[in-house]
Amino acid sequence: MKLLILTRKKLIVMACCVIMAVITLFVSLGSYGRAIEASTTERKIPIYNVDKTEKVCSISFDAAWGNEQTQSLLDILDKYKVKSTFFLVGEWVDKYPDDVKKISDKGHDVGNHSDTHAHLPQLGNDGILKELQGCNEKIEAITGKCPTLFRPPYGDYNNAVVEVTNSIDMYCVQWNIDSLDWKDPSPQDMVSRIKNNLCSGSIILMHNGAKNTPEALPMIIEMIQSEGYKIVPISEILLKGEYKTDVQGKMIAVNSKSEETTKAN
Repeated sequence: MKLLILTRKKLIVMACCVIMAVITLFVSLGSYGRAIEASTTERKIPIYNVDKTEKVCSISFDAAWGNEQTQSLLDILDKYKVKSTFFLVGEWVDKYPDDVKKISDKGHDVGNHSDTHAHLPQLGNDGILKELQGCNEKIEAITGKCPTLFRPPYGDYNNAVVEVTNSIDMYCVQWNIDSLDWKDPSPQDMVSRIKNNLCSGSIILMHNGAKNTPEALPMIIEMIQSEGYKIVPISEILLKGEYKTDVQGKMIAVNSKSEETTKAN
């Protein structure tokens, strides 16, 4: 009889252990499920460069503060018959409307670099949208054209920045070659850096206002052209139609028609 009582106690203990194990298992599975869900959330990546077969690249300038170099840069681009892309901050547009119109009239892309040069990931969707639309409205009022290209200030972005940009039919564009002109390297250092990283579909970052940019620009253009590359605005290098960006930000056509459309244009 004693043996039977002990056995029942053991069975009760064992049953409790099994119940606890099952509960623990379900809790763990629930946590694991949430972890999997979080880890598989698609990361939105801007366009850093473009999948191109022909030797073509783009030079871009970010303008957020002064405009002392604007005319010099435009004169150099004119001399080499090169069209570029200028990403302008709304506050810069307010200060230098004549330069905005001049950039546009000369056939360069006029892109959006936010309204106040804020860290956009710190803003909610409404704040991001306000930054984009505020700058767009200012540029369109001067040029008659609404920008389709956007570059986040500081290169700082998250999923919301990319999603809000795309939701208003704009491309979120970064760069795959940073000239580092903002660090004031020598012109030859900038040339070497760009040459060592240049590839078909490259987007090069420079700034309106960096110390050595006007001196370096002719050397950079000559180097790029001597390597057999054509320099075009970013609007001309982007693929038309459906696309995706890989983990490194390369813009890739999801079907052959996208690339064909680009070549046709």
